[in-house]
Amino acid sequence: MMKYFATARLSALEKTNGGLIYIFPDILIKVITLIPLVFLWRAVMTSGVVVGMSLSQMLTYTYTSALLADMLVVKTAASGWLSEGILLRLYSRPLPVVGQLAAQTIGGWIPTLLFFSLPMTVMAPLFGIKLIPASVFFPLSLLLCISLGFAVDLLFSCLSMKLRSMNWLISRMRMAITTIFSGTLIPIMLLPFGMAQIMKYQPFASLGGAALSVFTGTADVGETLLLQIIWNAVLWPAALLVWKKSQERMVSYGG
Repeated sequence: MMKYFATARLSALEKTNGGLIYIFPDILIKVITLIPLVFLWRAVMTSGVVVGMSLSQMLTYTYTSALLADMLVVKTAASGWLSEGILLRLYSRPLPVVGQLAAQTIGGWIPTLLFFSLPMTVMAPLFGIKLIPASVFFPLSLLLCISLGFAVDLLFSCLSMKLRSMNWLISRMRMAITTIFSGTLIPIMLLPFGMAQIMKYQPFASLGGAALSVFTGTADVGETLLLQIIWNAVLWPAALLVWKKSQERMVSYGG
């Protein structure tokens, strides 16, 4: 276990090797994206639009989504590990590749959590936002969300192995699918024409949207956790099986 902690630590340090100024642009973009979005939803909600959520819930949903963005829809280095030579580096170490990938990804979250999420959490009351979970089961829901996120990421990575030189196309497809169907940008319950009742059962809905709904109290906690557990139980064996078969098709720069 200590080897994984060491990998995560190195990954976190790698993000700041050039100094804090190196990650400042990313943090600035997150801030100038979040604040206008908060005021936009406030203007929409106070204009009398009925969306099935209170103003407080909507603002909390939006704010929390930005703070935990990396965790709600997991994206690892696997999406570019064939073309960037990351794969060979992982195979040269005496640890399982999937475990290294998870540790490396989690370690990479730390700088953003420290220098963006933590300060913005402290500033939340200035925007009239209370970041208090509506359910004590939110940590469990978040853990299930992260676990499922890694399984989904592994499946997309295996797809990139299958299609080889189409990494960019797969990345664009993935971004579109997860943005629309995960509920991290627009809550699934706001989808029109009765789509919300159908869409909440698809696997992407058990990612960030599920955890955010539990946090804000806008979903049935028992049903949400059950769906997250089911999709973890279904997709993890599938992801590991596809991963095992995909290793035979790996072609990376350097060998």
